Amino acid sequence: MSPRSLPGRRAVLRGSLAASAALALPAAVGSAPAFARSGRPEAKWGVQTGDVTRDSGLVWVRSDRPARMIVETSATESFRRPRRLHGPLLGPGTDFTGTTRLHGLPAGEQIHYRVRLSDPDDPRRCGEPVTGTFRTVSARREGVRFVWSGDLAGQGWGINPGFGGYRIFEAMARTDPDFFLFSGDTIYADGPIPATAALPDGSVWRNITTEEKSEVAETLAEFRGTFRYNLLDEHFRRFNAQVPSIVQWDDHEVRNNWYPGQLITDTDGRYTEKSVDVLAARARHAFSEYFPVSTLRPGAREGRVHRVLRQGPLLDVFVLDMRTYRNANSPGDQTVDPQGILGREQLEWLKRGLARSRAVWKVIAADMPIGLIVSDTSEGAQHVEAVAQGDPGAPLGRELQIAELLRFIKHRRITGTVWLTADVHHTSAQHYQPARAAFGDFEPFWEFVSGPLNAGAFPASALDGTFGPERVFVKAPAVANVSPAGGYQFFGEVDIDGGSGELTVRMREQDGTVLYTKRLQPGLVGQ
Repeated sequence: MSPRSLPGRRAVLRGSLAASAALALPAAVGSAPAFARSGRPEAKWGVQTGDVTRDSGLVWVRSDRPARMIVETSATESFRRPRRLHGPLLGPGTDFTGTTRLHGLPAGEQIHYRVRLSDPDDPRRCGEPVTGTFRTVSARREGVRFVWSGDLAGQGWGINPGFGGYRIFEAMARTDPDFFLFSGDTIYADGPIPATAALPDGSVWRNITTEEKSEVAETLAEFRGTFRYNLLDEHFRRFNAQVPSIVQWDDHEVRNNWYPGQLITDTDGRYTEKSVDVLAARARHAFSEYFPVSTLRPGAREGRVHRVLRQGPLLDVFVLDMRTYRNANSPGDQTVDPQGILGREQLEWLKRGLARSRAVWKVIAADMPIGLIVSDTSEGAQHVEAVAQGDPGAPLGRELQIAELLRFIKHRRITGTVWLTADVHHTSAQHYQPARAAFGDFEPFWEFVSGPLNAGAFPASALDGTFGPERVFVKAPAVANVSPAGGYQFFGEVDIDGGSGELTVRMREQDGTVLYTKRLQPGLVGQ
């Protein structure tokens, strides 16, 4: 049975999921849990699932005090004959968060789950259950639908109850996706959230604020508080309970435009910790606690963000990490650049994975665009922050690594590659064509850009002609840092037909309005 033919598979849960999402949050919303000896443990921050496969998925929760995580699963919402799993003890070592891996699940089925938190000293004392649902990946050729976007709570635009909070998540939920690809900038650790901000029409944007979001994050506690901040939004919590995620990171989980080995200059007086490597380690620690990522779980052998999630015969999602292994930002004029933006090991992993993939479509989930020029002036010079370095000629700098990858895809005749990204705070679609390019040893492909979810919107980035991009669609403001109240908040949708294998991309606005549609046919090396 196709996932689209399941009657109201999300709708039947709205009542219970809405109740779960609407649980009252702690009065001191930014603080760590109190060690209350009375009452029962509560999961006021909601639940979420991630990295779902044919027979498994990760369930996440956060407690308000030390507790044992217990997960029950069922084929029905009534939880008749539930299966029970005892998860980890939740305590201060993980900021009272934890994940439980559900395994042995049936493929292509709707799974209902509920999480209970029990007192570790008296297992009979349990809090109210918090419910969620997800669908395991089908082993058969069935349709797949997902949404993607990035950039949440950036440029000081946080949760504004008067605006409706992060209401874009309600629009995304209405598309009934199988999963959400969160394309980085999941937080803004370097972006404090003020109580108010003036809008161009003279009105005032009013944020929910917390202690941790009053300054840049430097300590582990501050990074944790930054991740907690977004969970104060009821739309986000409700979405998390309905739609599993595939999450990657970019720069703002740590600091704007960061790279390994970077030292923060004294011109940025906000930071007392000058080593970006130290900040990145703390951010990664908190990231692994607040998102259910299979390769970052305690005991996971890989210990990395990049991974592949196989979504049935029609789709493999290759999640990239364009931060951890990159070289230093520079003018990007090197004629030799073996490290590039991915690092050699990740590049070879990606090439092997694409060559071995038997999926009809291979989505390359990049946290930065390829042909859009993204600059870094934070160190007093004009450096390259992404891949494109502004010279439309032969590949230089990080472009050399992308050229190597594109050449590999062509010569191995790998079909169905589509690039998805966010990062630049506007939405656009680029078609890359060797006939227009300075470097022509590749087959045509598409790159789709979406976002922000709830952040400042910015004018469209210029294109670099090295790989021959043509921008066939764009929507962006004419001025920088337009607030969510001014519009220009976006997400994308990908819908793969189970019969024909046709892949349809829809670029959507904050309310779900479709701005642009592109249909791609399967089995072609380039199109």
